Amino acid sequence: MKLKMMVAVLALSSFAFAQHGGGGGRPAGAGAPMGGGASHASGMGSDMSSNHTPGSQPGAMNSGGRTTSEILTQNTKLSSNLEKLLPQGVTAQQACDGFKNLGQCVAAIHVSHNLGISFDDLKTKMTGSGSESLGKAIGALKPGVDAKTESKKAQKQANQDLKSNS
Repeated sequence: MKLKMMVAVLALSSFAFAQHGGGGGRPAGAGAPMGGGASHASGMGSDMSSNHTPGSQPGAMNSGGRTTSEILTQNTKLSSNLEKLLPQGVTAQQACDGFKNLGQCVAAIHVSHNLGISFDDLKTKMTGSGSESLGKAIGALKPGVDAKTESKKAQKQANQDLKSNS
């Protein structure tokens, strides 16, 4: 029960943080991601730069000390449900690699599915150089839609996924 509450609180707080966007995607002092490209693990919480995982951004661990990949590997129900929304052959772990936290990734998966936006394009906008918030990425990739409404809808879906699959 404590774990469910912790996951819900962390997921909700991560959405608020993720909406600030435009901050460059990395905390001050964090160098280029290890392993090339924009790949850093989820960080639903504090900066624990001594707990660096290869292929992850320093300080991108969640408060439980687990990466997004570890959470998805352990939570097969959530992984399976997300993979139904992803392009064939893409695992939830692969999809979420590079996002700041699990909630941000799950919301992006829903936006991609809901609006027919390429998940790879959305992920690049949100995790690449000059990363953008979910709303800004939606606006850039699908100009004719209400990005704010779609972002909120996807965040609500992500909350439900994280809550019901924990």
